Amino acid sequence: MNTKVKKGLCKLFLGVVLLALYLPILMLVVYSFTDSSNIGAIRGFSIQNYVTLFTKPELTQMIGGTLFLAVGASVIATLLGTLGAVGAFYSGKLVKLAIGAVNEVPVVNADVVTGFSVCILLIGVFGVDKNTFVPLVVGHVVLLAPFVYLSVAPKLKQMDSSLYEAALDLGASPATALRKVVLPQIMPGVWSGFMLAFTLSLDDYFITSYTKPATFDTISTYVVNATKGSQTEIKTALWALSTIIFVVVLTVVVIMNFADSSSEKRQSKAKEKADR
Repeated sequence: MNTKVKKGLCKLFLGVVLLALYLPILMLVVYSFTDSSNIGAIRGFSIQNYVTLFTKPELTQMIGGTLFLAVGASVIATLLGTLGAVGAFYSGKLVKLAIGAVNEVPVVNADVVTGFSVCILLIGVFGVDKNTFVPLVVGHVVLLAPFVYLSVAPKLKQMDSSLYEAALDLGASPATALRKVVLPQIMPGVWSGFMLAFTLSLDDYFITSYTKPATFDTISTYVVNATKGSQTEIKTALWALSTIIFVVVLTVVVIMNFADSSSEKRQSKAKEKADR
């Protein structure tokens, strides 16, 4: 088999994989701009789903609450995950291995286990009121922080570890060296961890359903309840919401990849100049 045939087969395989991944989403986008009430028959063009999404109070409140929770939990998780990754990086070998192993448990653990555990600990043991947002926020942070750790750790390994010690030798305090030397180099990983945490928080259902107050809904819990009901207008408006989420996430990913690529090119050029 010659090289051209191999390349053609590779491209064909890649195309099939991409089609399988994105064709369902593209169909969702198409349906969100129609007046179809059921999947199976595409009718005329309409933006009524988007009008309903942004004018119906219960939908706007649900979206606002979901975004507020996702941003708040992601900020806390990013702070904890970044500090954990930095602490593990500058620790001894055994401590680093122990922290890495402990961090992997929540990643591979089932969400239902985390949700039940948070409820039992906070509500059953510490007596936290179930109708507060404390169990919900704690549950999301427990879910998200390990993923931030995994996003930041590779950037720390790529960093020149001697720069931190050099800053300390030049008179900088540990906090100043961390803020001015370490953080700028690992910032792409921090941002990636934050965005990953944000999307995971938006998508989480099990932990949210077990820890949320009775009167509060996120996108995931609302969608599950809405699909069980008979409000067609709500169901089709959720197609529009899903489309918006996909477009926003796709845009952010493209921008972050472009920024990361530009940053790597700048660092590479700076390194070449320094070597000369």
